Amino acid sequence: MTDRRGSVVRDADAKALKFEVLADQLRRGILAGTWTAGEKLPTEQQLASETGLSLTTVRRAFDELVAERIVVRRQGAGSFVAHIRPRDEKARRRIGVLLPDTQLYYPRVLQGIDESLSAAGATLQLSTYRYDPEREAPAIASLLDADIDGLLIAPTLTGIDDPAARARELMELPVPVVLVERSLPDLGPADTTEHVCSDHRGGAYDAVRHLAALGHTRIALLTRERTPTEAGVVRGYRHAVADLGLAGSLEFAQSKADWVADSAQSAYRRIRDFEATAALVFGDREATLLEGAIRRDGLRVPEDIALVSYDDEVADLAEVPLTAVAPPKYRIGRMAADVLLRRLIEGDDCPLHQIRLRPRIVVRRSCGARES
Repeated sequence: MTDRRGSVVRDADAKALKFEVLADQLRRGILAGTWTAGEKLPTEQQLASETGLSLTTVRRAFDELVAERIVVRRQGAGSFVAHIRPRDEKARRRIGVLLPDTQLYYPRVLQGIDESLSAAGATLQLSTYRYDPEREAPAIASLLDADIDGLLIAPTLTGIDDPAARARELMELPVPVVLVERSLPDLGPADTTEHVCSDHRGGAYDAVRHLAALGHTRIALLTRERTPTEAGVVRGYRHAVADLGLAGSLEFAQSKADWVADSAQSAYRRIRDFEATAALVFGDREATLLEGAIRRDGLRVPEDIALVSYDDEVADLAEVPLTAVAPPKYRIGRMAADVLLRRLIEGDDCPLHQIRLRPRIVVRRSCGARES
């Protein structure tokens, strides 16, 4: 397994890095009073010996706590618990979280948020708007009425008249705001939102490159339209087709309801007419429906048509388990919460964070590659 950008790995679970785990343990100990304000902490060498971690890992954990102003270093003396003023104490913070729902994609995001906030002694106030833009403003107002200190939000920025204006409204709320899995890529450097997102363009690019490396030159893209993820997936597919010099392209999109209504027959007819030998399909359910359409026509996955799905929520449950692009949902949640906490600690001294994490590919049977 490797963590290089664009790599293909077997395990897509986003797990905390070792230095983050140690930082959490130290943070919890400080908040619980194991070490009190002004008390010297164990040395890096002591912690490395006790935990079996490398000095580099231990040092990174201390760096995290120093950046959060929980720990201070004194030249030649060691690391000490900082004296935290009451108005800065994280245990007093309440963070509002607004998500479209808590199904499928978002439980892992929410888990990451919750674990990061809990480790910092902050509380979480959750609200959902069920993908209904009309519910967003009342939900935000309700969170603000709950006296939150900051807001993590995955708002509606697609299918509306002026996404940039909506983003500006959110950034002008009376508390710091970090967008989760949302940004304004069409604005380029004019996007001044603070956000933590999956790099869906990179994920799609890597999926096409993976299929091309298996010998496929006619690769189709099938998507569920009108979703925040679709635009990035389409861009990544187009870049990969151009960069790899593939033999043409096919992009086919239809609504979630249409995918179900015709059991993916329309999508299958399009890839058959295109003579595709492989397809990238957004998302898992649509790829599973396509498997059924291929099977009904007497063909096989992956022998006749190789598939890669996008999302990796239920990809492993398909009849032929689906190779899938897996956005780092847990890591997105953790990092978004960390960014907001830093903003609350440092204020305007904190640089604007615009973070994109590249998804990984989980190899299963549907693409024809050997599972690692």
